[in-house]
Amino acid sequence: MNDDSRYAQVISLLQEIAPEVEPEELVRDQPLRRQVDLDSMDWLNFLIGLHRAFGVDIPESDYGRLVTLDDVVGYLRRKAG
Repeated sequence: MNDDSRYAQVISLLQEIAPEVEPEELVRDQPLRRQVDLDSMDWLNFLIGLHRAFGVDIPESDYGRLVTLDDVVGYLRRKAG
């Protein structure tokens, strides 16, 4: 899987949780939760969705590393291969 596919799948997961998300308005290196206005429960559901979609375990200790869209895709690249 390449990064373009990862971005598309991550954005699709975001849209399941926050249907108002406009992919073309997302800035890849800006804090994602602020851009999408996700509360803690939505963010947790997003992380669970990443786990299911990519088969990657995301321990709570790694949550702080997943700030931007670039961070999320890079993390998935490293963990899922």
